[in-house]
Amino acid sequence: MATQFPGLLLNSAALTLAGGRSLSCRNNQPPAAISSANPPSLSSTIQVVGWKGAGGSGSQNSKLFNSFEDIQEEYDWNDLETDLYHWTKTLRPVQWYPGHIAKTEKELKEQLKLMDVVIEVRDARIPMSTSHPQMDSWLGNRKRILVLNREDMISTADRNAWATYYANQGIKVVFSNGQLGMGALKLGRLAKALAGTVNIKRKAKGLLPRPVRAGVVGYPNVGKSSLVNRLLKRRMCAAAPRPGVTRELKWVRFGKDLELLDSPGIIPMRISDQTAAIKLAICDDIGERSYDAADVAAILVQMLSRLPTVGNKALCDRYKIEADGRCGKIFVQKLAVQLFNADNNQAAFRILQDFRKGKFGWIALERPPK
Repeated sequence: MATQFPGLLLNSAALTLAGGRSLSCRNNQPPAAISSANPPSLSSTIQVVGWKGAGGSGSQNSKLFNSFEDIQEEYDWNDLETDLYHWTKTLRPVQWYPGHIAKTEKELKEQLKLMDVVIEVRDARIPMSTSHPQMDSWLGNRKRILVLNREDMISTADRNAWATYYANQGIKVVFSNGQLGMGALKLGRLAKALAGTVNIKRKAKGLLPRPVRAGVVGYPNVGKSSLVNRLLKRRMCAAAPRPGVTRELKWVRFGKDLELLDSPGIIPMRISDQTAAIKLAICDDIGERSYDAADVAAILVQMLSRLPTVGNKALCDRYKIEADGRCGKIFVQKLAVQLFNADNNQAAFRILQDFRKGKFGWIALERPPK
């Protein structure tokens, strides 16, 4: 007999997936094909430079994170993606496309013609999910710098995995922390260096030199405006830890040699990959009205229970509730009864905020595809 909860089905007969693991909290129809998120072609992309930041400093932190590295390597992240696909099939689709984004997208395509280099910012916790599927077609052969922001929110093992992934493709990536400014100055120097040929060509034509124009683009709330403010060393662009704060394009001057275009977050009109959409919701990279917090928190609990650096014990220790990782919805309901007078939404937001604040440790929710 099955017990129905909003968005999830708990069945007495558990399903067996890859690796011999049993799960009972999902649709029992296997997908025709599970496709891992494939990174966009970056053959025309130029990316560079140092990635050791605040999150990787300190011998104690390094030893702590490195102790998990071997375990993380052995863990099959493809299994987690497969599970996530199943878990999201029965949920209400996560979609968010406020009116200002359509206007921004149109204006941004026009401004791209003026840019010498584009700085694409992604969330280091979910680099694949914060990659816009149309970005490559918009940029063409234009020089691009890839920035993985919030490096302080992932482990050394996570950084190493992504650095190796890009290095194997002949690419290096800039890891940054927009809040503390790690990597900001290096990024500014890089942007000017990449576009240095602009004024060489102008001089050959008898024209006066002009500042290099760099556009900062990416998904909502990945830290674009904070990064610009750190580059400028003053608050020139509105920034807040929620999606949709920046609503118009804004050019700002960085010294005499660089002009930066801060842009609102851009996101596809329709998100077809709901596993990516759930990760956007977990990481607060999409508007709160687009998702059911209780559903998203339940998925997060199930993900955390499977990650070797967290697991059921960490959940149990924090909330004093037994966790078996089978059905996160039940865990959310138990927490609601224990702490929030049976208010599932408050319990869900507590779990989501705890993850966003690093209460389970600084961990990524994605690893490079094999």
